[in-house]
Amino acid sequence: MPDASYLEWPFFESHHRDLQARLSRWAADNLGAVPDHGDVADTCRSLVHRLGEAGWLEHVIPRNGRIDVRAIALIRETLAYHAPLADFAFAMQGLGSAPIALFGSEMQRNRYLAPVAAGNSIAAFALSEEQAGSDIRALETTARRVHDGWRLDGAKTWISNAGIADHYVVFCRVDGEADAGFGAFVIDADAPGLVVGERIEAIAPHVLGSLHFNDCAVSEHALIGKAGEGLKVALATLDVFRPTVGAAALGMARRALDEAVSWAGQRHVFGRLLAEHQLTRARVAQMALDVDASALLVYRAAWAHDNGAVRTTREAAMAKLYATEAAQRVIDSAVQLLGGRGVMRGAVVERLYREIRALRIYEGTSEIQQIVIGGEVLGLTGGGRAR
Repeated sequence: MPDASYLEWPFFESHHRDLQARLSRWAADNLGAVPDHGDVADTCRSLVHRLGEAGWLEHVIPRNGRIDVRAIALIRETLAYHAPLADFAFAMQGLGSAPIALFGSEMQRNRYLAPVAAGNSIAAFALSEEQAGSDIRALETTARRVHDGWRLDGAKTWISNAGIADHYVVFCRVDGEADAGFGAFVIDADAPGLVVGERIEAIAPHVLGSLHFNDCAVSEHALIGKAGEGLKVALATLDVFRPTVGAAALGMARRALDEAVSWAGQRHVFGRLLAEHQLTRARVAQMALDVDASALLVYRAAWAHDNGAVRTTREAAMAKLYATEAAQRVIDSAVQLLGGRGVMRGAVVERLYREIRALRIYEGTSEIQQIVIGGEVLGLTGGGRAR
């Protein structure tokens, strides 16, 4: 079980400490047998159902119009510590429902959110395109008004839960609007004209694929918020979830550190425990430093959001950037300390090594985070927005 002494930091309230303790016990009892290979789609479906049945998905649905980002971060950290694929399943439910919860109509909230929270419906967030990832303004998928609703044309790629989602929150350019006219739409998986492309295989087992919209027909009620506000919807959602990507990385880093410490305390090298060698102590010290620094940045960002900060773009970008880069270093050090055991297929640190790499890319690459942070620090107009 991970060390939870950091929960005594002033970022947290008593209900956060109780949440982490309950989830940590549940995860230890329920996530130990999550397979690393096999049918990842079926595994994700099962994880979503189990997370919903246990009540954990309730935390990705805002209450009274607000999201407890610290709670989401704690859940992501804890799930990632035990089973990164469970974190993936949890996070995608949040990304695919937060736009509806924060900006959707009452009808949309009533229709989509309860099944997501119960784990009976799978959500997806469809933003990225072949030529538009962090550069949201480069989106080429379009929506045009027709007499009975909207028609969408274009393609999305690198979409998590593609092919298993029951609905997609899709971002696109709105025909007839000004240059910044983007829209967000909630589209059912069986919508006419929506075709799921082939599965994309990645370095770690995730459900990834492409979506194709061929004169895809949706009703007027599919629009989330107002036409032209899609960019605001996307950025507000990312401001919530970007620091929690750092939390997931933090959970993986904590697990790697624990695995390394355990091994160093039992492995003998040249007549002494590995832990007794100065080089080991120096490496472990740097790993622990990276873990604590990541935690401080992640939970500062979450705390600021929960306490009413107007914008947390800078804090969220710092948390995401530092925690994911630091986790890569920590996990690499764990692999090095475990030696041959660290590169064995299926070993905990070997799986973490593959899992962590994507976190430095999705929801804004490390380089994009640097651009965002630099713009915020320099006070440049729009410096906190992905371009």
